Amino acid sequence: MFHLADPKDIKEGKITDVYFERTLQIIKAKKIDKRVAAEVRASQLPNSYPWAVLAGLDEVLTLFEGIKVNLWAMREGTFFHPLEPVLLIEGNYSDFAKYETPLLGFLCQASGVATRAARCKKAAGDKFIYHFGARRMHPGIAPMIDRACFIGGCDGVAVSKSAQELGEEPVGTIPHALILLVGDTLKATRFFHEIIEPGVKRVSLIDTLGDEKFEALKVAEGMGKDLFAIRVDTPSSRKGNFLQLLKEVRWELDLRGFDEVKLFVSGGIDEEQISQLDQVADAFGVGTWISNAPVIDFALDIVEVEGRPYAKKGKCSGKKEVWRCPSCYSTLILPRGKRAERCSCGGEMLPLLQPMVEEGKIIKKIPSPQRLRDYVLAQLQNHSLLSTDKAAGG
Repeated sequence: MFHLADPKDIKEGKITDVYFERTLQIIKAKKIDKRVAAEVRASQLPNSYPWAVLAGLDEVLTLFEGIKVNLWAMREGTFFHPLEPVLLIEGNYSDFAKYETPLLGFLCQASGVATRAARCKKAAGDKFIYHFGARRMHPGIAPMIDRACFIGGCDGVAVSKSAQELGEEPVGTIPHALILLVGDTLKATRFFHEIIEPGVKRVSLIDTLGDEKFEALKVAEGMGKDLFAIRVDTPSSRKGNFLQLLKEVRWELDLRGFDEVKLFVSGGIDEEQISQLDQVADAFGVGTWISNAPVIDFALDIVEVEGRPYAKKGKCSGKKEVWRCPSCYSTLILPRGKRAERCSCGGEMLPLLQPMVEEGKIIKKIPSPQRLRDYVLAQLQNHSLLSTDKAAGG
């Protein structure tokens, strides 16, 4: 058997912490159910990140469809800062108590992955980022991780099922296994060229058997114009000065007229290496750094009981709204119902929390992954949004 939760069990609230189940027993027995408002926010972000990307909202809406609650949230893909509420839920506590565990699980992990992907894309600039990290996580959640990293800015994913759900073509090259079975890099690349459909770009892996420079030249000369790119996946024990190695390969290819052959880098790549290598590399395959991203530590807290502001110590009571200026991206948190004044830059402040669910009915559909990705990429261009100076706590 595979250790996977049944979607039906998640929808019915069976995947929850036991203290919620016990609390519901007490509420029912003592007839103390009350209408409350609760907000989801992160007090701080992993590694002191100044910003993060909200993801996982599509599953949250599926979770609450048919549940008698009202829900407001930031649009999926929105950049947020610490202390900003990203979601507000209102209803009888007994109607949504058991859903706190899956609600946070959906948002925490997907947002963590989307944030790491966005940071990698920011580091890469106009270079391509592909996600190769499915093998580092449980296969049951591969489509979720691939969706989050695609929304966060990755240009493609390797898992066929994930790509199908995204409406994209999967990306992949040649594994070391094929070259080892064939016994020769050029021959394995030719086999790929003979068998795989023409629409798939020909990318040769050149670090399996010999020196990267000479293998790259051998494949380039043998494949000619059919070769789109070479991939360098050199293990850490052999990398040495990896940037210099890549520069050497690029020099030798260009010197012989193979300047059109792209240079694709993978193998333990993180955002810092991307920033260092993007002066030579044309694309990056990133695995563990994205798929094993630290979760965003969201918490759900009651902030209002029966219409009265009320919260545990350490939390600001009352429902809130997050306002942002679309011109300079200044952000402000105010009590809900209080309208923000015009921004100091002259722009009109707009509310970020939008109505998503009304009495259990989804009233706002989630855009396609492609539109969400475009939204994230647009925000990545706004440096003021990425600065902690523009975020206001609450």
